[in-house]
Amino acid sequence: MADLPPSRVLVTGAAGFVGHALSTRLLAEGHTVIGVDAVTDYYDPALKEARLTALSAQGGFTFHRARIEEPDRLNTIFADAKPDLVVHLAAQAGVRYSIEAPESYVEANLIGTFRLLEAARAHPPRHTMMASTSSVFGANTEMPYGEAQKADHQMSFYAATKKANEAMAHSYAHLYGLPTTMFRFFTVYGPLGRPDMALFKFTRAALAGEAIDVYNQGKMKRDFTYIDDLIAGIVKLCAAVPERGAPVGDFDSLSPVAPFRIVNIGNSEPVGLMEFIAAIEAALGAEIEKNMMPIQPGDVPATWADTRLAEALIGKLPHTPVREGVAKFVAWYRGHYGV
Repeated sequence: MADLPPSRVLVTGAAGFVGHALSTRLLAEGHTVIGVDAVTDYYDPALKEARLTALSAQGGFTFHRARIEEPDRLNTIFADAKPDLVVHLAAQAGVRYSIEAPESYVEANLIGTFRLLEAARAHPPRHTMMASTSSVFGANTEMPYGEAQKADHQMSFYAATKKANEAMAHSYAHLYGLPTTMFRFFTVYGPLGRPDMALFKFTRAALAGEAIDVYNQGKMKRDFTYIDDLIAGIVKLCAAVPERGAPVGDFDSLSPVAPFRIVNIGNSEPVGLMEFIAAIEAALGAEIEKNMMPIQPGDVPATWADTRLAEALIGKLPHTPVREGVAKFVAWYRGHYGV
């Protein structure tokens, strides 16, 4: 696997959990990063500002505070930045919030991604990489989830917009020859994570002496992926530019008509929700009171990544054990919030 040469990398969603971690890693490796983020109030903007402050302290980082769905905004940024690589992470996230505020998903995920594809068409980078999600597998029950599986039955509007992003990106890759990799995330967690995710909410509640809501009576499994492991995969995939007619195996998702590929990035070891909660309790040194609840609308009971394609393209990735990753998050949380 070739190393990534020094590059100008445009990262949308740079103030987000994954965007910040990716930008930090790219800067540390000597790349130039052009960050774009609207810094919305979907969750505490102070956490996003803290991430941006840390990035701005590193050399080689420039930042554009902008909504990606704003007409011509991304086109202007692309024209000025002339990126070699694009990593599109900006999105309205969250399964449950997509039931409450679906229009925000149309604006950010559909219109915003369209604006990005148009900017990439006008100013073609060497490789465009875009975030999707394991949620697109929806009602599929055959596991582990492979990239070549059909994924036609999304169970949340969030997942539907991300599946639409995959289709949109494929059409641009075909029509305009834009090499594109979509990566599907599997329940990413770790320090500086999103406050709407279970680990953050459970830790905050437990330290406040409050009970946590445990959905589907705790009968859930997730392929939890530690943030550093995910970032290692994204950085390596930057150099794995798709080429038409060059599949790496019968499990490859490479398009027959475009330089386009979908790649899972996960731990390939699903962990039960109760085991995950036990890891939090171990890190905190205390038992957490639990409210056992039914499954929530739009949620799926399990995820499990087939990672053969990623391993064929970029080799084995690090797999941080859940207890170790959770302990690192809890240590960060205590330090950041002084508890």
